[in-house]
Amino acid sequence: MPELKIAVVGAGPAGIYCSDLLVRGGAQVDLFEQMPAPFGLIRYGVAPDHPRIKGIVNSLHKVLDQPEIRLIGNVTVGRDISVAELRELYDAVVISTGAVADKALNIPGIDLPESHGAAEFVGFYDGNPRFQREWDLSANSVAVIGVGNVGLDVARILAKTGDELKVTEIPDNVYGSLSANQAKEVHVFGRRGPAQVKFSPQELKELDHSPTIEVVVNPEDIDYDAASEAARRDSKSTDLVCQILEQYAIREPKGAPHKLYIHLFEAPVEVLEEGGHVVGIRTERQELDGNGGTRGTGKYTDWPIQTVYRAVGYRSDALAEVPFDDDRGVIPNDGGHVLTHSGGDIVPGLYVTGWIKRGPIGLIGNTKSDAKETVDLLFADAPQLSRVREVDVVELLNARGISTTTWDGWYALDAAERAAGETEGRERKKIVEWDDMLAASTGASEA
Repeated sequence: MPELKIAVVGAGPAGIYCSDLLVRGGAQVDLFEQMPAPFGLIRYGVAPDHPRIKGIVNSLHKVLDQPEIRLIGNVTVGRDISVAELRELYDAVVISTGAVADKALNIPGIDLPESHGAAEFVGFYDGNPRFQREWDLSANSVAVIGVGNVGLDVARILAKTGDELKVTEIPDNVYGSLSANQAKEVHVFGRRGPAQVKFSPQELKELDHSPTIEVVVNPEDIDYDAASEAARRDSKSTDLVCQILEQYAIREPKGAPHKLYIHLFEAPVEVLEEGGHVVGIRTERQELDGNGGTRGTGKYTDWPIQTVYRAVGYRSDALAEVPFDDDRGVIPNDGGHVLTHSGGDIVPGLYVTGWIKRGPIGLIGNTKSDAKETVDLLFADAPQLSRVREVDVVELLNARGISTTTWDGWYALDAAERAAGETEGRERKKIVEWDDMLAASTGASEA
C-alpha cells in the first residue's frame, strides 16, 4: 500500500493525538493551524495558574518533534485554502478544529453589557489575540453560571489577586486588568446538587489553595437522593467531589478577604437590570427529583451582582464546505467519517475527531480514544483513498502571500516567551499580538 499523505486541520490536542496515530501507522501528516502557535486548548483554554495541566504540552512536544509531521501554522482553512483543495492534495483530510465559542443561555437579561460568555474571558486572560486586550473588572460582586471546570476557572481567576497571578505566564495587558480587579464576592450558581456537578476533584480542591479565597458552601445544599447515592458509589470522582463540598460546608471560616460562594440547587432564570445595566441575578430553588435530576420549587431569590459570566459549555463553529449540525454544534459523523447530514451518506476522504466530532465534553485525555476510533476507520479505508494533485501546499500558500509558521518557528516563539519571562523571574510571559508571534516565529526560521 502506498504511503498515505494526510491533512489534519487543527493543532490542538485532538489534532496532535490524531497525527501521532497516523504516523505510527505509516502516514505522512501536514498539520494545519489557524494560529501562529500550536496546542489549541492547552495554550488558550487552560487557566494560567494550572501548570500541572499545561505539562501535557511536554508529551505533545514529543509528537510534533517527529519528522513525519509538518506543522503549518497561520493558515485559516476555508479562507487561505479551501477544504476542496485539501481533498485534492491529500489522500484524506481530518478536521479537528475544536470549540472556542460560548453556548447560548436563553434567559432574560443575558445580553446586557455586563453579561459575558466564559470563553470570552478565558480568551482574554489566556492572551488569545482573537479576544479583547482589556477587561472591565470594576464589579464588587460577580456571578458565574455553571458548575463545571470552566466555571471554576473563571471564578478562581476572578477571586484571586493580580499579584497572585503575575508569577504565571500572563502577559502585561492581562496583569493590568487583573491588578485592578474589585471583586470581593464571586457567586457560582448551578441547578444541580453535589452528586451531579461536573467539577473534577482536583479543580474543586485547588480553590482553597489561595490564601485570598474563602470557599463557602451552604450546608443546606448538601443533599442526596437514592440516585445521587448510587452515583457516588459508581464513581470515585463523584464521591470525592461530594466529600470536598461537604468539607467546605462544615468547616470554620479562615478569614480570607475574597469570598467564593458555590450555590447548588439554584437555577438562574433572569439577569436583573436597571437602566440597561446588570444589577442582580434571580434564581429558582431546585430540589432532587429522585432520578438524579432536579425540579423547580417555585421559590426565587434575587442576588445583588454587577457582572455575569455564563460557563454553560463551548460551541464549535462551522467550517466552509463541510456539513454542520447546527443543533448539536458538531460535524455530522458516524464515529469518524464525515456525513452529508446526520444519518446521511459518507463524504469520501473526509474525517473528524475531537470536540468538533462529539461536542465539547470530557477531559483532554478523552481525545486519545476519540482519535483512535477515527484513525482506525481511515486506515480501513486506505485502499479507496487517493490524492488528485502532487503540489506542495506550503509553496501554494506562499504564492498566495500567506506567511506560514513551522515547528521550528514554535521553538523560536517559545524561546522568546521564556526570555521575556526570565527577566521578571517567571518561566514564561506569553506574547499576545498576532504580528509579534509571527515575527518571533518566522525570524528564527530564517536564522
